[in-house]
Amino acid sequence: MIAHGSDIIMPIKLEKTFLTTYNLFILKIYFMTLSNSNTPRFPYDRHRGPHPGILATIYALLFIMGLIFFGILSHGAQFPRPFGPLVTAQKIFLQFPDAIGANAIFQFGAAIPLGIFTAAVTSRLSFLGVNATGVSIAFFGGIAASILLMLSGLCGWVLAQPGIANDLNVLHAIQILGFGCGGVAFTVTIGLLIAGISVPCLLGNYTPKWLAWFGLILAAIAELSVLGLIIPQVTYLLPVVRFPSFIWMIGIGFTLIKKRPEPVNA
Repeated sequence: MIAHGSDIIMPIKLEKTFLTTYNLFILKIYFMTLSNSNTPRFPYDRHRGPHPGILATIYALLFIMGLIFFGILSHGAQFPRPFGPLVTAQKIFLQFPDAIGANAIFQFGAAIPLGIFTAAVTSRLSFLGVNATGVSIAFFGGIAASILLMLSGLCGWVLAQPGIANDLNVLHAIQILGFGCGGVAFTVTIGLLIAGISVPCLLGNYTPKWLAWFGLILAAIAELSVLGLIIPQVTYLLPVVRFPSFIWMIGIGFTLIKKRPEPVNA
């Protein structure tokens, strides 16, 4: 008896259809089991990324190194203040352009680890399950502060170029712009970063409570410093925020937990 071709092809098609249906059924059971199990859906049980504590330390060191190099290259001269006598400021800019330029370069360089620190810390809070708006506020504040610090450094670099400081009006305009970016505007935005991180850390016990409270105090002072745009005396609050914020950033970077807290069983 001779088998026709259609009689042979039909069982093959049926077998392929059965195997396809069987494979889909197995995959469906696998994914249902996975969704109902306690197995974490994330590939890592702890946050991966650049260490925020190291980034904060690099940021602080670069900024402080800029001040040290200015003091060495200017033989201890006082950094020119934008609200001081213009002739005195012009004399320093003309006499010590290398000191101004060195400080500007370090300031510009410090903005880079500040931006990466912001990304690392906000990413870790998101990994820990913080869905509050404060994380987005912190990200905005930190990135804005980083960009403003860059602009301030660029203003200092421009003032260090030959011939720029000869014109008092140009000198004063660039100096005021650099101070506005790296002084008041930077402090206000860094305050947003500090507040946006400190609040969830305080509520979620992700860092020591004293560090979170310290950050909230710094953030409040930082926001008050915006009054320096109309009251020059308030600008003395700027270093009160800037240098203690180094301690806060380093503390947050080294104490912020990496693993998600274990769920409490009822």
